[in-house]
Parts: sequence; C-alpha cells; structure tokens
Amino acid sequence: QVQLVESGGGLVQPGGSLRLSCAASGFTFSTSAMYWYRQAPGKERELVAAILGHGGITNYEDSVKGRFTISRDNTNNTVFLQMNSLRPEDTAVYYCNTPSAIVRRYWGQGTQVTVSS
Repeated sequence: QVQLVESGGGLVQPGGSLRLSCAASGFTFSTSAMYWYRQAPGKERELVAAILGHGGITNYEDSVKGRFTISRDNTNNTVFLQMNSLRPEDTAVYYCNTPSAIVRRYWGQGTQVTVSS
C-alpha cells in the first residue's frame, strides 16, 4: 500500500528558503518517477518538479526554475524539494506523488508553505 508523508513546510519570509521532504513506502521507490505538486487556495493543483527513477533527469515548472531543486535518496526512499528565493506566490500546500499512486487517486496530507512578511 502506497504511503507518502510530506514534511518541512512552514512560514517563511520572502527571499527565504525551505526544504521539503517526502517519505515514501509501499512501492519500488528507486525506479519510480517522483513529483512535487502544489495547490494554492482557489487554484488547481499544479506540477512543480519531477525527477525520474535513479535521479537522472529532472524537470521544473517555469516559475520555479533556478529557485527549486528536486532530489532523491533511494537508500531511504525519500524525495526532497529545496526551495530558495521564495515568493508570496509560492504559498500553497505541497504534495509529493508517484505515477502508481496518482492513477489510484492517492494523495498524502501535504505540507503547508506560507511565504509572507
């Protein structure tokens, strides 16, 4: 059974940094693509960053390129999102996910990121 547990969110001032973590279990993590999504109030969930299995290739939504970095630890089944130069428009609930869970419509509880002075 897939389980995804996000953590690391919080309140940060504009220009600050946060590092999100997602502990995964219940599937073959090392060969699975992993994604970070976010959902702001009143908006649809959007894909922010992706990393293929074995960590070879990454991709980012345009507004976060150069500020966010996705990485993974296949030994500990964890995916990270390093977020730098945060802006108020980055405020959202952030979720990690993987294709085998998305097709089953499973989502974790997410972690709230609030960027405000």
